[in-house]
Amino acid sequence: MTSGSEAWRATATPAMLRRRAEHLAAARAFFAARGVLEVDTPLVVNAPVSDVHIHSAHVTFTDGSAGAERRCYLHTSPEYAMKRLLAGGSGDIYQICHVVRGLERGRLHNAEFTLVEWYRLGWTLPALMDEVEALTRALLGPRAAGFSCTRITYRELFERHLGLDPFSASLEALGEAARAAGFAGTPAGRDELLELLMSVRIGPELGRGQLTFVHGYPASQAALARLDPHDPRAAQRFELYCEGVELANGFHELADAREQRARFEQDLALRECLGLERTPLDERLLAALASGLPECCGVALGFDRLVMLAEGAGHIDEVMPFPIERA
Repeated sequence: MTSGSEAWRATATPAMLRRRAEHLAAARAFFAARGVLEVDTPLVVNAPVSDVHIHSAHVTFTDGSAGAERRCYLHTSPEYAMKRLLAGGSGDIYQICHVVRGLERGRLHNAEFTLVEWYRLGWTLPALMDEVEALTRALLGPRAAGFSCTRITYRELFERHLGLDPFSASLEALGEAARAAGFAGTPAGRDELLELLMSVRIGPELGRGQLTFVHGYPASQAALARLDPHDPRAAQRFELYCEGVELANGFHELADAREQRARFEQDLALRECLGLERTPLDERLLAALASGLPECCGVALGFDRLVMLAEGAGHIDEVMPFPIERA
């Protein structure tokens, strides 16, 4: 533990801070060259995400005259606000911003971190993967030299690494695989087991010396993505891995307000079952979807993690000035 007298210091060196700034400039130049508009949406929002695996921090504002309190949240992604802009006619947009997620700390996690998030109108998911690859290579620079790129389905990965079909394997079979991976707790359900196996057994092996796109996640993990019209068991969603690190998460965006509301309500029901807070829905997002979200694909990329890989850093603290303990 760093002593109080030294806790004022940045964990990133001045040289690393300069390199971080260069990567930020390179990301902005990438989008400027492609005609994508940079936007800046609020950090403080009216409603949090409903996902049971993402923990939102809240803040309380007091009206000085009336003394009334208003509870707001720190965004975990700019997605909801950016979709409101898309529905309002913004066209292709991107944002580089800080986001906050509770209960996340470790070599690859800090509660506050930087996302690069962008949306492309009329694009397909494969086309967006191409652009994610291009940006990743641009920011990795020389470290990407010789990297190949592969795309594989979520189902193929489970069959290859665990001999299990994630769409049809029994809970008992998934539980056995989880116990073999060292999990000793009681899982909340099928998705928790799948996510555990992905994060512990499969993810760390992906993208070794290459860029690996995983697509076709289970429909139960679709979140804000559309389902595959050819196989409704799968979502039109991908993740990018490099050197065992998850870097990006992309969706063919769901535009159906009623379906999105139903998914949010399912999340809230699960939150209650797990003893988590039942949070308000973002009615402004749902109204934007109802007004007409254009056909689009979107992706969020972890900027700090990408800088870690580009600079050969072993811990996220090395590429940011002040992690949560020194904020």
